[in-house]
Amino acid sequence: MQFERHVTGFLLFPGRWRVAEIYLGVDAGGSHCRVRVTDAGGQVLGSAEGGPANTRMGLYPLYDRLLSVTAEALQAAGIPESRWNEVAAGMGIAGIRRPGMSKALAALDFPFASIMLDSDAAIANLGAHNGQDGAILVLGTGSIGFAQIKGERFTVGGYGFPISDEGSGAALGLSAVRHALRAMDGRTKRTPLSKEIAGKFRHDTLRAIAWMDQAAPGDYASFAPLVMNYAEAGDEIALSIVEDAVLHVERFIATIFARGAPRLALVGGLSARLRPWLRVRTAERLVEPLGDPVSGALLLARGLGGE
Repeated sequence: MQFERHVTGFLLFPGRWRVAEIYLGVDAGGSHCRVRVTDAGGQVLGSAEGGPANTRMGLYPLYDRLLSVTAEALQAAGIPESRWNEVAAGMGIAGIRRPGMSKALAALDFPFASIMLDSDAAIANLGAHNGQDGAILVLGTGSIGFAQIKGERFTVGGYGFPISDEGSGAALGLSAVRHALRAMDGRTKRTPLSKEIAGKFRHDTLRAIAWMDQAAPGDYASFAPLVMNYAEAGDEIALSIVEDAVLHVERFIATIFARGAPRLALVGGLSARLRPWLRVRTAERLVEPLGDPVSGALLLARGLGGE
């Protein structure tokens, strides 16, 4: 039986469907691309990790990154190229819902028996709740609230940096760079945080501007650990940046629950650092994620959780 290609959340078949013995899951995000290969029983056979893999980098650079990291993972799993057409793949890709992007990705030639595409938030939610109803708040390079309840989905935020992504690593980094530039001008107080960030640019605003012209969200997010470290040490400006981020996180959480989410987990690289800053009554409403985004991508590869 021959199947047609479909867009986000549906299986894309380059050939005839078969029961897969090899599954491949991909979490393609703003800072990293993580891949895991398992057998039909869920045993991990191999994995790999690469750099950013999101639609902002352009269709063909994204395609090249996906092929490169998946090939590395399959090689680590001992799966020869001659058997790649036996692999069922699931990929969660940051920015796939940008206009025209899911259709463009669906038209690409992946060397797998089947491939199912969805957003990075969707696979994170699948993994966090093991395919069951629930919601997540992603706090990583970017931020987005995502829920799936009784077959229906909704998102909160996640419109992209710099207009959105409140409470994210990129947003923390942007605020820190702004403060460092103002401090170099003498428009605001210098703090240990601003001095360290200014030092990255050799205390030269022109170097900072040149960096800004080329900087991606992940570059801004690279400053987020510094912001958190200095906030925890009592740096005045770092504290104000983190406290503002926490207000946004609290609003995300309240909104997601108000819209009917039965449970909510925080996920993403920044979530563990920000969670202790939440109010106790907010933190008590959260659950721990059952799995990571790659485990969600592997569920997607098995046909679970798509729209």
